[in-house]
Amino acid sequence: MKFTDGQWMLQPGVAAHYAAEAYAVDVHEDRLVVLATTRPIKHRGDTLQGPTLTVTLSSPLPGVIRVSVAHYTASSMPRLHIPMVGACSPAVQIVNGDTVATLTSGPISVDVKKGDGWSLTFREGERLLTKSDWRGLGYIQWGAKGNHVHEQLTLAVGENVYGLGERFTPWVKNGQIVENTNKDGGTACEQAYKNVPFYLTNRGYGVLVNEAGPVSFEVGSEK
Repeated sequence: MKFTDGQWMLQPGVAAHYAAEAYAVDVHEDRLVVLATTRPIKHRGDTLQGPTLTVTLSSPLPGVIRVSVAHYTASSMPRLHIPMVGACSPAVQIVNGDTVATLTSGPISVDVKKGDGWSLTFREGERLLTKSDWRGLGYIQWGAKGNHVHEQLTLAVGENVYGLGERFTPWVKNGQIVENTNKDGGTACEQAYKNVPFYLTNRGYGVLVNEAGPVSFEVGSEK
């Protein structure tokens, strides 16, 4: 599902609200809760328009970072999620600095840049895995097509993406649009009977979208 029309424009009818800064970071024993505004807040007038996003960073297992994005949680309908077998509350390390807050679970860390300029950086030790950068995280309103949460994680040069269920398309998913909805479309098309919203890359990490409803993946095929 493409929300953009090329690099700079949006599809007709799309209103995109991208995370612009981590305005506030609340530190808890087991998680970081980030208030992400969709415009830089320079003065009181900047708080009058635009939605905000609540981003919660925690860990269900050692070496796993969970990212939860919410907007108007109280009004949201209950959603189906994938059962997280074996999920627990492992000990995490949290460092709350002046410009960056970090949560670490096992060897994996996520850094939240504070202030102007949205950035979530995922790393193993000092090795960069992927980032959510400028216009990466967003809340999309698209008329009759509904509202969506959008995330665009970076891919490195030469990074290949695999997974997303039992499919009949090329094994390397780069360049593909993968609609993660089970359909009886036959074995000679891009539709699939066994969709799994989980992918791996050759940089040694994986991403699971814990959502049992439709999920659309643009794998290096948008912007």
